[in-house]
Amino acid sequence: MTLPLMPKATAVWLIEKTALTFTQIADFCGMHPLEVQAIADGEVAQGIVGYDPVANSQVTAEEIRRAEADPEARLRLMPTALPMPKRLRGSRYTPVAKRNDRPDAIAFLIRNYPQLSEAQVSKLLGTTKDTIQKVRERSHWNSANIKPRDPVILGLCSQTDLNAAIAQANERLEREGRAVPPPPVLETDEVA
Repeated sequence: MTLPLMPKATAVWLIEKTALTFTQIADFCGMHPLEVQAIADGEVAQGIVGYDPVANSQVTAEEIRRAEADPEARLRLMPTALPMPKRLRGSRYTPVAKRNDRPDAIAFLIRNYPQLSEAQVSKLLGTTKDTIQKVRERSHWNSANIKPRDPVILGLCSQTDLNAAIAQANERLEREGRAVPPPPVLETDEVA
């Protein structure tokens, strides 16, 4: 269930301005009834100014009156006419502890999935094209210690993201009329 904006401030306003039960307010605001009771007793949320959900088009006055008349009724948020914002993927953050694993993952992708473009590898692993080029040319400062390792196992990307990038690269090759390389045989896939 979608919650109203600023749930505690909305609960403060509903406690002060309506005759709704603590359970109704708690259900509407996504809180526990004891927390709503503590707000009403002044033990919690001191200094929080009430947020009017009617004035902010989250609930209608008729809906509040309907719920006040029936203690078993639940308040419902009004549907919003505004579209939900789309979350765009920003730059990918890699924790400091995993940054030394990136060249290993780059080497793995270059060796096993040559159809991936530098842009795709860069997006998957959150690295630069310069680093990819240095790993490919073996001019990376740590190239003596680079061992190709799966980026999914290293936690640098998800399997679904990797599969989507590979499928996209294969489609690009088919459109260009070039042969799609067969999937690599990984060490775990080999039969003893």
